[in-house]
Amino acid sequence: MAKTVCKGSHKGHLCVLASEARYDEIRKLVKHPKFLCFNCGRAATSGKNLCNPMPLKDA
Repeated sequence: MAKTVCKGSHKGHLCVLASEARYDEIRKLVKHPKFLCFNCGRAATSGKNLCNPMPLKDA
């Protein structure tokens, strides 16, 4: 299995914010998800808050 790697700066990513218990900030970043992290499965409004983002497709 390929090793998952963080793309870009890790600062501000949901995984970091969760490890720092910054849940109020996370709530704002996930309100209208448009991207999914290919590494951990978290969803966020902006891809910049995920390690390996991929766009969610509208159903």
